[in-house]
Amino acid sequence: MEINLFRLCSGLKVLGYFMILLVAAIIAVSYHSVVVLVCGPQLLRGGLRSFFAFSVVIVFHVLLILLLWSYFMVVFKDPGAVPENWKPVVDEENLEAGTSTTCSYHLPPEGLSSTQPLDEPERRPPIGYCTRCQNGKPPRCHHCSVCQRCVLKMDHHCVWVVNCVGVRNYKFFLLFLLYTFLETTLDTLILLPHFINFFGEAKNRSTSPGNLAIVFMAFVLNLAFALSLLCFIVMHASLLSSNTTSVEVYEKKRVVRWQYDLGRKKNFEQVFGTKKTLWFFPLFSKDDLDNIPALHGLEFPTRADVET
Repeated sequence: MEINLFRLCSGLKVLGYFMILLVAAIIAVSYHSVVVLVCGPQLLRGGLRSFFAFSVVIVFHVLLILLLWSYFMVVFKDPGAVPENWKPVVDEENLEAGTSTTCSYHLPPEGLSSTQPLDEPERRPPIGYCTRCQNGKPPRCHHCSVCQRCVLKMDHHCVWVVNCVGVRNYKFFLLFLLYTFLETTLDTLILLPHFINFFGEAKNRSTSPGNLAIVFMAFVLNLAFALSLLCFIVMHASLLSSNTTSVEVYEKKRVVRWQYDLGRKKNFEQVFGTKKTLWFFPLFSKDDLDNIPALHGLEFPTRADVET
């Protein structure tokens, strides 16, 4: 009996649900350590310490709300699926603010023919087709072996969110990384003095062993996540600035100029939109959704000086 190895990858979804529980557990431990054990007693003392503790609690909750909001958007937002019976068709119109040579199109459902009459002067982009989905494949689209479908402008499948990261939730994923890094960094700084005094307090038994263990574990977890997330943020900031996804890195190395790199500003706007007031929220304005085709994942402007 032939075994489909790609279908076995779908079992990773089970691991993803465990990761969601792990995220909830880490948040609960951090909340109890920072708000209840560390800042809570200082709020009742009054004076400068009380004001500092109150400020920390406010910032903690603001970052937590933004973190959870972004996280749930990544989990529940469809990263972008290819429309059924999608076929490419030539469209030489300019996209956004530049000339586009790579677009997404729709042909009649008869088939995917790459031939064209000799008297037809325009050059057609390569036609993609996914043999697993039995459907057309837009530019920058890749098949996910875990989700068992093609994802528009796929970056990667993230087990932490039990979902693919694609064109329609990539902004939310980046915000989730940012706010989680800020939250874990804040927690690490607040818990650092208590971690330093951990062994002294344990020896003198000035604090209950259970609370000491929770503070110790919260500090170690937050420090580990802050350091690892910093590496992810640097990596994705580099990808964002060049309009590249994680799966396109090797493809980009084979070319002199990356055709989708339109400059840092336009690259940023293709992910976060043009409305500055919404850049730090997991939302898109209607104007951006109407005017930036790249946010839908079927059409992408390319550099005019690069052959496609």
